[in-house]
Amino acid sequence: MTVPSALLISGPSGCGKSSMLSVVCKQIENYYFSISTTTRPKRDGEVDGVDYFFVSTEQFIQDIADDQFLEWAKVHNNYYGTAKRPILDAISKDQLIIFDIDVQGFHILRDKISNHIPSVFITTPSKQELKHRLQSRAKDSAKDIRTRLANATTEMSEAMLYDHIIINKQLDISSKILLDIINQTHDSTTTKPCKDILSSW
Repeated sequence: MTVPSALLISGPSGCGKSSMLSVVCKQIENYYFSISTTTRPKRDGEVDGVDYFFVSTEQFIQDIADDQFLEWAKVHNNYYGTAKRPILDAISKDQLIIFDIDVQGFHILRDKISNHIPSVFITTPSKQELKHRLQSRAKDSAKDIRTRLANATTEMSEAMLYDHIIINKQLDISSKILLDIINQTHDSTTTKPCKDILSSW
């Protein structure tokens, strides 16, 4: 299967990125899913080295000083970053590298690596739908949800900069679109068909 060497994926927290990637990654081979390093507390069921690399704020700041990150940002009052070493290892193995990053990381990685890396922005059909999803997953406090919704509005303003936008209405359909993008055969997921939804989001 022909795949790009890297794919940048962004979208508001709660839009369904993780669920879609879980489906898609079962159908592709020779890939590395970039695991972010974070200072946020581990949630129930999360595994260090699988969901994130969980470190202290002190360790993260030291790693910044030691130039250990390709990109990093402070989001929702916690640090998130992409460590260099695993990425270099994946490159040496000629693997497809999938980055699940926020919009700040999107800009940094494209500046550092290449402006030609395919990029996908995933979102819900509306802000109200995102709020419903955040509330239903029962992982965040009311304050956290308000913060994530505010950040989502900011992130949505960057959506048109991505090569593709997926409006995640149904998991199976959205996952198929994402897989098609990876296969470089899907031509109908550019930003143009999504302008009406984005303008009303």
